[in-house]
Amino acid sequence: MGRGRESAISDADFTFISPAVKYLLFLFNFIFWIISFVMVAIGVYARLIKQAETALACLAVDPAVMLMVVGIFMFIVTFCGCVGSLRENLCLLQTFCISLTVIFILQLIAGILGFIFSDKGRGKVTEMINKSIVHYRDDIDLQNLIDFGQKEFRCCGGEAFTDWSQNIYFNCSDKNPSRERCSVPFSCCIMTKDMIFNTMCGQGMQELTYIRAGEHIYTDGCIDKLANWIHSNLFIIGGIALGLAIPQLVGMLLSQILINQIKDQIELQNYNARHRSDPWS
Repeated sequence: MGRGRESAISDADFTFISPAVKYLLFLFNFIFWIISFVMVAIGVYARLIKQAETALACLAVDPAVMLMVVGIFMFIVTFCGCVGSLRENLCLLQTFCISLTVIFILQLIAGILGFIFSDKGRGKVTEMINKSIVHYRDDIDLQNLIDFGQKEFRCCGGEAFTDWSQNIYFNCSDKNPSRERCSVPFSCCIMTKDMIFNTMCGQGMQELTYIRAGEHIYTDGCIDKLANWIHSNLFIIGGIALGLAIPQLVGMLLSQILINQIKDQIELQNYNARHRSDPWS
């Protein structure tokens, strides 16, 4: 009996925490922790340099706020992974592993629901774009983002170029005193290499017919353009989604391996402690 117990203890002594797994998980989390810190710093800086009156203008569509929210969440999760792996803390490691698992499942569910309920998804995108149009001049970051999207996709507005009438500056109402009444942003304009850049090229375009306006600006809405781009680049989008999923799966795998090793080590210590205090048990 004594020899069997000693054999069990000596076999258990081979249980150890792999330094390779431990420090690989730490390095993995540390890299993303630094990235999250940079994201938060950029978001905070972008908010601070804005004028005070626009600071709370459109938080729901502010790219800086979205960057801060994602950065802060990522900072907390990776911090748990960093400290948990370095200190071999089961609580922090389990928090990190569960967080990654929940994020991965939510992403998977969102992808499936987005595919099944594509019409409702289109409605939400339309609502978000229309809200962005309303706040176009309230936030310089949002303005730059919309201008970039319209120039990149060669589109104007959400569903049509006349959507810009939702903005108080571009509204076509007779009571609108703005000099930009019935206009569209310059990013809607069709530009060629030999044309001189003119920020007022969209002046009065909403008053023209679809065909006449199409000679000067992009008349197609950005929603259809975006949908067409997604359908044309499904393999690229799938590759990006896979690229985002792989680090999560690696983090989940490494953290679970380390958690199991720590649990085995704790069981070994408890086993040895019991038999040292009661060697005849």
